[in-house]
Amino acid sequence: MKKIGVVLTNLGTPDAPTKEALKVYLEEFLKDPRVIEEPKWKWYPILYGIILNTRPQKSAEKYLEVWDNGSPLLNITKAQAEKLTELLPDNYQVEIAMRYGNPSIESAIKKLIADKVDEIVIFPLYPQYSAATTASVMDKVGEVLKELRYFPALRVLGAYYQNPLYIDACVERIRESTKDLELDKYVFSYHGMPLQTYLEGDPYFDQCLETTRLIAERMGEPLERFETVFQSRFGRAEWLQPYAAQFFEEAPGNAITKIAVFCPGFSADCLETLEEMAMENYELFMESGGEAYTFVPCINSDDLHIEMMKDEVLK
Repeated sequence: MKKIGVVLTNLGTPDAPTKEALKVYLEEFLKDPRVIEEPKWKWYPILYGIILNTRPQKSAEKYLEVWDNGSPLLNITKAQAEKLTELLPDNYQVEIAMRYGNPSIESAIKKLIADKVDEIVIFPLYPQYSAATTASVMDKVGEVLKELRYFPALRVLGAYYQNPLYIDACVERIRESTKDLELDKYVFSYHGMPLQTYLEGDPYFDQCLETTRLIAERMGEPLERFETVFQSRFGRAEWLQPYAAQFFEEAPGNAITKIAVFCPGFSADCLETLEEMAMENYELFMESGGEAYTFVPCINSDDLHIEMMKDEVLK
């Protein structure tokens, strides 16, 4: 049988919750032209003159809030890889990689080549496609491959938000976390993107809305019971709306006081879910008059989530 290598790839994480580690991580992340679509002459003075001198310390303080024997994103991705390895046939080898930080995409690919795999499957763990995520992974893969004399056959997996097992995993997680609760709304928060990316043809926004619809349909609930918002806005440009923070601040005034918050665009809990959504926006909502805010963890290494990964890989 052919030997198949699988690279589970997620966004990334710093090596430590320190200012120094965050500076290295943020520099790599914010230098990616897929993430910041501004010319270097305009962006680099801001990046090196302001952001990398101020943001690392603030980000490090936030990471300290969620750091638990290592990076939560890295620990969860490792657990996903271990469980996926158990489900796949013996001729499959699973490695993990981060688009930014360690372990790198380069190290994962070179390890699989050294282990003499016949094919490599790149699996970006982003349910919805965006140029800033999935396409950026492929940019990095291309950078690695063009420096190699030899590499095996390559396959790339795309968006998987329509996979029934992914939808079922989300529904099961939501139901487990919200059973016996009286709720005014289910709030689904996705990572934000600049509006301009959508206007230029990025399908991410539409795929997020479709994800919400599919989960609502599978839960047997009317779509009106769900609110789709976008978090983690960065900079002054207009981003996809509604903005999460604005919704949480205004919702209690609109008689929405009991909510459950879930992040269907994240394959693993990370800083943006555990700190921003579970802590920061919880406080904002409650201080604005909210009565109940239930944070629903991501599907992480839940059995159905791993079954979905197996299904995508074996296809």
